[in-house]
Amino acid sequence: MTLTLYMHPLASFCHKVLIGLYENETAFESRTVDFADPGSAAAHLERWPVGKIPVLHDSVTGRTVPETSIIIEYLQAHYPGPVQLLPGDAGQQLQVRLWDRFFDLYISVPMQKIVTDKIRPANATDPYGVGEARSMLDQAYSMIENQIRDKRWAAGDDFTMADCAALPALFFASIVHPFSRDQRYLATYLDRLMQRPSVRRVIDEARPYFAMFPYRDAMPKHYLET
Repeated sequence: MTLTLYMHPLASFCHKVLIGLYENETAFESRTVDFADPGSAAAHLERWPVGKIPVLHDSVTGRTVPETSIIIEYLQAHYPGPVQLLPGDAGQQLQVRLWDRFFDLYISVPMQKIVTDKIRPANATDPYGVGEARSMLDQAYSMIENQIRDKRWAAGDDFTMADCAALPALFFASIVHPFSRDQRYLATYLDRLMQRPSVRRVIDEARPYFAMFPYRDAMPKHYLET
């Protein structure tokens, strides 16, 4: 197999890249990185010393490609498919990159702060940091509500890299910090994302691991059903 994706099925940033791969039916092999296994963790640190996942390896070019947005852009450049996740128009590219970064930085990052604090020892929690994260999510939700009001997808009429980023960010964030009742465009957008075949495949593959999610008791029952 030419492409190998080092990942974990429960990791939200891995979901972002998986959606991109499935959208274009790109052939690849997945290998799970288990940070609880010293051997698996050490091997991944050799691969990418920052120690983050996912990481893509291309055996044809010999390149190791980290960082989700870079991976998706690499795939479009070297393994293009029918779905253009980064548009050709320069102005539209900027919009896609903006909202891609927005979902990563202002939804995924504060969501992960809330999740990781949940599993900290009782004497090491960070209530102030969690409060800041929740405030950031409130602000970000409001901005997305306005952005998506007259759009089908995050950056316009076409499904793009920004939507790949949006799904895992909003999926988990909506569990740990639910949308307000009046954010109906945001809720409808997440529902629309959840109907995408590539997204359903990612969620189905992650479902056996949901028991590991610290907020699993808050997950809607239909998320847990096979």
